[in-house]
Amino acid sequence: MKFSTSRILVIGLGLIGGSFARAARRLPKVDQVVGFDLNREECELGVALEVIDSVAEDLQAEVRQADVVMLAVPVKAIEHVLAEIAPWLKESALITDVGSTKVNIIAAAGRIWSEVPAGFIPGHPIAGAEKSGVAASDADLFLQRKVILTPLATTPEDARLTLARLWQSMGAEVLQMEPKRHDEVLAATSHLPHLLAFSLADTLAAEAESTDIFRYAAGGFRDFTRIAASDPTMWHDVCFANREPILAQIDRFTEGLAQLRAAVDTGDSQRLTGIFTRARASREQFSRILERAGYLQANSTPETLVVQPATALSGHLRVPGDRSISHRAIMLAAVAEGVSDIDGFVESEDSLATIQVFRDLGVVIEGPHQGRVRVYGVGLNGLQQPAGPLYFGNSSTSLRMLLGLLAAQSFDSHIAGSSQLMQQSYTELLEPLQQMGAQFELSAAGFPVRVIAGQKKLVPIEYAPGFASAQVKGALILASMASGVPLELYESNTTRDHTERLMRGFGVELAREGRSLQLAVGARLRAQSIQIPADLSFASAFVLAASLIPQTELIIEHTGVNPTRQQLLRILGRMGARYELRNESSSNGEPIADIRVYSAQLVGVDCTSTELAGLGDDLPLLLAAMSCAQGVSELSGIDRLPHRHQQLLEKMLSELQKLGVVIERLPGSVKIVPSSIEGGIALDAHEHPVAALALMIVGIVSQKGLSIAGCRALSSVFPEYVEQARRVGIRLLKEG
Repeated sequence: MKFSTSRILVIGLGLIGGSFARAARRLPKVDQVVGFDLNREECELGVALEVIDSVAEDLQAEVRQADVVMLAVPVKAIEHVLAEIAPWLKESALITDVGSTKVNIIAAAGRIWSEVPAGFIPGHPIAGAEKSGVAASDADLFLQRKVILTPLATTPEDARLTLARLWQSMGAEVLQMEPKRHDEVLAATSHLPHLLAFSLADTLAAEAESTDIFRYAAGGFRDFTRIAASDPTMWHDVCFANREPILAQIDRFTEGLAQLRAAVDTGDSQRLTGIFTRARASREQFSRILERAGYLQANSTPETLVVQPATALSGHLRVPGDRSISHRAIMLAAVAEGVSDIDGFVESEDSLATIQVFRDLGVVIEGPHQGRVRVYGVGLNGLQQPAGPLYFGNSSTSLRMLLGLLAAQSFDSHIAGSSQLMQQSYTELLEPLQQMGAQFELSAAGFPVRVIAGQKKLVPIEYAPGFASAQVKGALILASMASGVPLELYESNTTRDHTERLMRGFGVELAREGRSLQLAVGARLRAQSIQIPADLSFASAFVLAASLIPQTELIIEHTGVNPTRQQLLRILGRMGARYELRNESSSNGEPIADIRVYSAQLVGVDCTSTELAGLGDDLPLLLAAMSCAQGVSELSGIDRLPHRHQQLLEKMLSELQKLGVVIERLPGSVKIVPSSIEGGIALDAHEHPVAALALMIVGIVSQKGLSIAGCRALSSVFPEYVEQARRVGIRLLKEG
């Protein structure tokens, strides 16, 4: 059975129903939005304000035509409306609602139908506003708000996916939950607070001195009782509809209130302090969750890191999940068949960009929440045309890899990103994709502003790039899989193999013979559970810090130690670093270990272009190590690095020169001559997270410390870096 969202009927044109209608009218897959309300004036106002396209003059006829029926009526009225429209619904219609209770609605459906329709999926948007009525409706009301769907066990996957995509296209974050669990959660987070506000206002109003109480009440009373201004009839109905969960929450609150009363009555200072501090910490955590803006609204405030010289370091730390694996896990899970659960996902600006891009392409994704993400895969042919441009923020990894997937689609994709992203070079990626038949519209700077859908599917190629790139490799693999054509790729140097390892877990094996990689026709990805290890690049920064500070011993826990990522560790080992891998294991084909590192005396080394090619974004850490080592180091073949890594090299060398490090540039190579680093000056990480960590390490071995601007990107991908660094003895202060 195929479900559609072409024609939508909204029954109930209040704030929520009107906002849903407004948002739906903006979507390309919605052709007609019809409204119905018992209040005729609201209907006419809805048309006048362009909330709806037309009014349902004949409700029966409109229900028969509707692909989606949205019930935006009070909880108590839902059963009556369902019973009225039940005989007229077409078999493929989606029927949903916006009520805050679910078990009672599902029970009502069971009384109305002997067999509940396939498209019956109760829903609940966690959104609202002070005003009501269709005039208050807002097309952006659900933007970055949660919408909970409670499908039945018998609900077809296509129905669930179609409704979830509809909400996601309105900017909502869609969650799916058991109906009983929904009612329990809402009883605690919504119903109980409303009832307490009503009760407090009613209790104080009954006081003989209520006039004085209200006259002298301050902001705390006003804020707490604000929700008591809600519709009494609606909350009367909610109390009966969700009776048992509400009673359970009232009992829990009564017990907690009794404990508070006892602490005040007995003067139990410790108990009282415990209640208040736990409550404050819980509220602050709640605020952090609420205030987490989407990546489109990321904080652009400049951020500066002040680092002081360090003495001995010691202890344990754990860095965030691997960024490369996080990106790839989302990408592969999105085009796999089935539901994938991801744990250890790093919630950085870039990885959140990857999630949002796939949401815009019609993939339902729950989370992230404490590193957990659930992805409802749509298969290789299940992506949908986005309603607007796909915004990649500053995520080069997302864009480079997904250009291959987008090039294989039957629809155009418009691309947008930050000014920094749009200034990068994409030649090494666009050339092989164009050889496969992909078409792009480029800006004057060479940025692919549009991926143009081809008339035919892409063609197979045998490709040997001038220099190896894991992102180009990943893009070509995704393009080939989505097009159903074979691929043969020759790597001049070994690149990161996270994509291949993850694909093996998804059921697709890439054949490798020497440096040749082949993908056969007909590959299909099947959902899996993924555990993401800690990021080796971030861990390597602390390996370097521990190596440079005397009398130091550190352990970096549960780190991904993929051999294709260990190039920096191998070079540091040649320079004299002392480290060992302990508690080795594996997850999803990725090797994992704790890294124990000891202080050492590093010496200068020479590095070839082959070694540099395997460093990627770890290059700033190597430059920092060479600047603090004893003896001269030389990097050769730098002209064969990718353009973006050449740019990163030049920016880092420029900052090191400000510290007195002598840089000798030769044709195709550079020599680094260390000197005693006095510090006490300001440097710039140029919003590159690994560069910020590299300069931080230089700062801890300097004599006066450093001030490092351009560190917002580091906070974005590693929010806890200050706390983790302080934990092992590095003195940091974050400004801005």
